[in-house]
Amino acid sequence: MPASSTPLTTAAFRDILAGLSEIEQRLCGLDDLDDTTRLESYLWLFSILHVGILGQVWADPARPQFVDIVGPYLKWGGDNADAFYQYVPIDPARTYRVTGHRGDAVYLSITVYGGPSDGHYSERIVGSLNDREFEVAPDGSFELWISPTQQAGPTIILAADAVVGLTRDYLADPATGRRATWQIEATEATPKAPLTDEGLARRLTAAATWLRDQAAIVPIGLGEPNHVDEPYPVPTTTFGWAAGDAAYAMGSFDLGPDEVLLIRGTSPECAFWNLCLWNQFLHTYDYAYDRVTINSAQVEYEPDGSWEIAVASRDPGHPNWVSTQGHAKGRIWFRWFLPAQTPARPTTTVVPNPAA
Repeated sequence: MPASSTPLTTAAFRDILAGLSEIEQRLCGLDDLDDTTRLESYLWLFSILHVGILGQVWADPARPQFVDIVGPYLKWGGDNADAFYQYVPIDPARTYRVTGHRGDAVYLSITVYGGPSDGHYSERIVGSLNDREFEVAPDGSFELWISPTQQAGPTIILAADAVVGLTRDYLADPATGRRATWQIEATEATPKAPLTDEGLARRLTAAATWLRDQAAIVPIGLGEPNHVDEPYPVPTTTFGWAAGDAAYAMGSFDLGPDEVLLIRGTSPECAFWNLCLWNQFLHTYDYAYDRVTINSAQVEYEPDGSWEIAVASRDPGHPNWVSTQGHAKGRIWFRWFLPAQTPARPTTTVVPNPAA
């Protein structure tokens, strides 16, 4: 049998296959997942593989393109029904011009993250710009820069460890709203580098690292049942791809089939906020069929501006019902973008479901 002419790539490709097998075997050995969540873990595994290939294998910082990394068929990392997230690779030595159109987004931003460039998750926020910090023309268009030096317009200044950019576009009505569009170009074009065994193997190895890193995070614990933790703003030093101009809060539910979790609270003035239900693999339930997330434009408020959200498997006749889609246990996630202050912690009560 002839020797492979691409020995490094062959070994790296097989390592991806081995990584998938290792993760699947570990998931099969977990005894604290219900049957539905266990099945969802396979969907999650394909999602992170897809993102790993896009972000680590195909990505080219010399001729970058924005690519979608979450959606109805890409559930991982804390996705939600209201947003579009796009990924772009960054070379810290290059200058990039970014243009686009805001569409109907009520909040949009781009954040550059720093850290290793070998597939491991980012370790810090290098810089960010949101639509309150750059000019959006009357026709919805905008322009900004990503560069090691200040340019003639809003600029994210790159540090030596800058590796990736992430866009966020949030819609009050994601079913009918127009999503934002983003384009990027490096100001100095370079010829395409030849594809080499060493170069492709390095990228495949980064994808395998990405897979194993993501698998090490999940499944997450459920924490205190039927409770929401204290909200917190995101620091500059942060694991993963959190937004630097947001506040977050995590909670959990653990409900019988005839129970409802009522979550009550107030939200400070902000650009947008929402609540999402996740499984232990940090992905939303299927929002093509039920409302499993709810946002600040969809909530029906009380006369004093407060709100109450009902989490239950069956419709309790509440205007702010969010469906667990039959999950007995799961995670609750709040996010507030550009809040005037860190929100107060929501309160929780479990009551019988009147629909029982």
